[in-house]
Amino acid sequence: METITRRTMLAASAAFAVARPVFAEPSVTTLVVPFPPGGSTDALARTLQPGLQAALGRNVIVENKSGAAGSIGAAQVAKSAPDGSSFLVTFDSHAVIPAILEKPPLNVETELVPVFLVGTAPYVIAANSDTPYRTFADVIAACKEKPGSVRYASVGIGTLGHLAMTVLAKKAGVEVTHVPYRGGGPAMNDVLGGHVDLIAGSAALITPQLGSDRIRAIMQLGRERLPSLPKTPTAIESGFPDFETLAWWGIFAPKGMPPETITAMEKAVRHILNEPAVVANLRDSQQMTLVLGGAKEFEAFFVKQVKFWGQVVRDNNIRA
Repeated sequence: METITRRTMLAASAAFAVARPVFAEPSVTTLVVPFPPGGSTDALARTLQPGLQAALGRNVIVENKSGAAGSIGAAQVAKSAPDGSSFLVTFDSHAVIPAILEKPPLNVETELVPVFLVGTAPYVIAANSDTPYRTFADVIAACKEKPGSVRYASVGIGTLGHLAMTVLAKKAGVEVTHVPYRGGGPAMNDVLGGHVDLIAGSAALITPQLGSDRIRAIMQLGRERLPSLPKTPTAIESGFPDFETLAWWGIFAPKGMPPETITAMEKAVRHILNEPAVVANLRDSQQMTLVLGGAKEFEAFFVKQVKFWGQVVRDNNIRA
């Protein structure tokens, strides 16, 4: 991590000194992470922090503000001054907030503006190695033979792992039993222990466990196979045309932030994420493919995510 910090700070400081005046006083920027410490979003924010501090010429701190599917931290940023003092660094579940919460504390589409789409990674479905499931077709066959007998874990109700399995089961015409957990650790522990058959989670959660011989990946939900999972077919290859489920990481700002401040932040983040050491770190630790999408690209992507997953939630009457 020392290599990332030192190289990024020196390069960013020289490249972006001109961006400093567009950020208002006081000279502190807070990166709000709406989840507990230790997760992938927290890791991303802390990777960006030293480089941003150098690039913007101001103190940058990371604040974890978790709760209510990430909406508490998101609402805090939405209600902050649009002066460059607060940004939201968040995850794919942000797009589900409008549909999954009965009374969300903010409107994610109108009270926050997209700044930067960092990257994506596919969700993966994996099975305990003691089960007979080596392909998703095996899972479908078992569900048809005995509806509801196959149990899968997710990291919570309304998360993309849960929603993706809901869509796949409906497309296959089968019933599969959902077992939600409060986080990836407990969910993975119960899959490894054989208490549930499957897990639907991000590649960052699944891949570190694949070398243990206690779990096997049976399907990945990206359009193309991950280099780290070359033998695991995609959902598209497995008979689900045009279906993908991606974890994604992005940065939002309060509505009304001046365009020049958003541009300065975008340029600084883009420069940091072009550092080879940072790229390698995010690829290896999160299985992330960097997108480096600016505000307009991110907005178009986010609108589609809100629409698609919101419809899945409503069609299946899912509530947090």
